[in-house]
Amino acid sequence: MGIRNFLIEGVSGTGKTTVCDALQRRGHHAVHGDRELAYQGDPETGRPTGGFRHEHHIWNVTKVEALAADHSNPATFFCGGSRNFPRFLHLFDGVFVLDVDLDTLLHRIDQRVRADPTEWGGRPGDRELLTRLHRTQEDVPRGRVIDATAPVEHVVDEILRHALSPKDK
Repeated sequence: MGIRNFLIEGVSGTGKTTVCDALQRRGHHAVHGDRELAYQGDPETGRPTGGFRHEHHIWNVTKVEALAADHSNPATFFCGGSRNFPRFLHLFDGVFVLDVDLDTLLHRIDQRVRADPTEWGGRPGDRELLTRLHRTQEDVPRGRVIDATAPVEHVVDEILRHALSPKDK
């Protein structure tokens, strides 16, 4: 396993991509899971599936394992959502769950869809699913909840404070 590995998760629209970008700007090794690890597949078998379905948004477990085993960085932050997280959750030293209120979440999704109508959240039924997922947190792992309504720099400061603190090691 890598020196320290952390998962940054949350419902779509909570700021995982924004936090990843901010961590990278600060010089931390941060992986955009939704861009670099994700594909459409069966969460149990990993076999690729056709078409987009939220429940088939999974990460390549072999790639996650390889990145987690890389000792060249003091810490690696894996940012994004994955429906097969139980298959690799044991690799992480900590999990941070970004959380926002429902109005903020829906506002962010609306902004994203206005900028690119093909983004997740713009199809019929997405908004209802997002609302349910926000309420139930059913496909988000348990972890340290971070208030992601704060400015991104404060969110990143909070994550780093807990991730890099000697008492949390």
